[in-house]
Amino acid sequence: MAQSSGPSGGSGWTVGRKVALGFGLSFALLLVIGAIGYRSTDALIENNARVTHTHAVLERVATTLSLMKDCETGQRGFVITADPAYLAPYESASAALPGNFAELRRLINDNPQQLARLSQLETASQSRNATLERVIQERRTKGLEAAVSSVVSGDGKAQMDEARRIASDMENEERSLLARRTTAAEAGARDAKVMVGVGALIALVVITFAGTTITRTLGNQLGSAVASIRSSSSELQAAATQQASGSREQLSATTEVAATIRELLATSRQITESSQRVARIAEDTASGAGTGLQTMGGAREAIDAIRRQMDVVVAHMLALGKKSQEAGGILDLVNELAEQTHILAINATIEAAGAGESGRRFAVVADEIRKLADRVGGSTKEIRTIVDDMRGAVNTTVMATESTVKAVDAGTSRFAEVSTQLQKIAQLVGTSTEAAREIELSTKQQATAVEQVSSAIGNVAQATRESDASAKQTLQAASELSELSRALLRLVDATAT
Repeated sequence: MAQSSGPSGGSGWTVGRKVALGFGLSFALLLVIGAIGYRSTDALIENNARVTHTHAVLERVATTLSLMKDCETGQRGFVITADPAYLAPYESASAALPGNFAELRRLINDNPQQLARLSQLETASQSRNATLERVIQERRTKGLEAAVSSVVSGDGKAQMDEARRIASDMENEERSLLARRTTAAEAGARDAKVMVGVGALIALVVITFAGTTITRTLGNQLGSAVASIRSSSSELQAAATQQASGSREQLSATTEVAATIRELLATSRQITESSQRVARIAEDTASGAGTGLQTMGGAREAIDAIRRQMDVVVAHMLALGKKSQEAGGILDLVNELAEQTHILAINATIEAAGAGESGRRFAVVADEIRKLADRVGGSTKEIRTIVDDMRGAVNTTVMATESTVKAVDAGTSRFAEVSTQLQKIAQLVGTSTEAAREIELSTKQQATAVEQVSSAIGNVAQATRESDASAKQTLQAASELSELSRALLRLVDATAT
């Protein structure tokens, strides 16, 4: 649209070129005015800097004379009073003068005449300071009269007058420069005002003329373009309305199909979950049956081991009974030996008593042997009692063990029957597990197919929604375009009038 041109425009230029021409012309005029203002401002700043420089030179010249006066004041006070405290102004001024001359030389470095005068002023200052120092030394060494005589001679006054004359010449030169620079600054400012004012007036006239011409030309070109846009927007709005209606109908049908597919998918998932639970229960039952078989096998092995241990216990008990009988025979023999030893000890005691004094010791030994035989006999009776008790306990244990063996045999028979039943249960559970897995696999395949259909329906629904949204956006854009064309038409009419 920007590249079209109406016949009333008077040229083949596009709208963009005409607008660019107007802005380019305005920018060029502003650039010229800015350049003039910048040049004038730069000249004004330079003149102001020169004026400031002149003031700085004048201030330094005045400072030099002031320091020389401070030297005279300090010298005069010391000559009159001979008090070293009065030399403070002299000493501080003498110390400051070299730096002041250096700064002044830097400021007037571009003016040879002023540099020559500064050299003369510096020489006069040095001569004056030498005279002041000589008078101070005379006051210290020769007294007041000699110092006053040197002052009255007039050498110092002539030197100071020469310094004032040179400083006055320098000030006059700087003031002359100051007057010329001030006049130049004022003239530059005045010229800048005139050039900026005239340039602004010319720019205003040119920009007003260019704006009026471009506005009239653009109004003629935009009129036909706006009419074409308005017609196209009406057609686009009608097409967008039809597309939006069809998209809404398709979206409604797709939504109903998607709801049905979701219900079918939910049912398939419920069947799958039920099949999975049945399969898990069957697997748990099979696992429990297998664990029961293992437990029964372990219990049977444990009972067999118990039976074998009971047989070993019975054998050991029988052997223990036999050993206890043998121990009883040995105890009888020991008891008999103890009785015979007792009899022999009694006989030995009798024989020792008949032997008199020589057999008394033998009688003591025989008595001890008799006592030992008595103790052995008593211990033998106690051991026999213990052996008899142990024999009775062995017999009781053997009888109890035989009863336990019979009970173990009965338990082994029952375990065999239970193991057979568990094997049958495990076979039935295995069959149920396989059937549940087949059901679960079929249900998963069905659920996968339903999910694929649901995904496809979802994609169709999403595409339908996007199409509906696009139709709405197109309709909105057509409405906005129509409104924009009306607004442009009003703008063109207002511009034309």
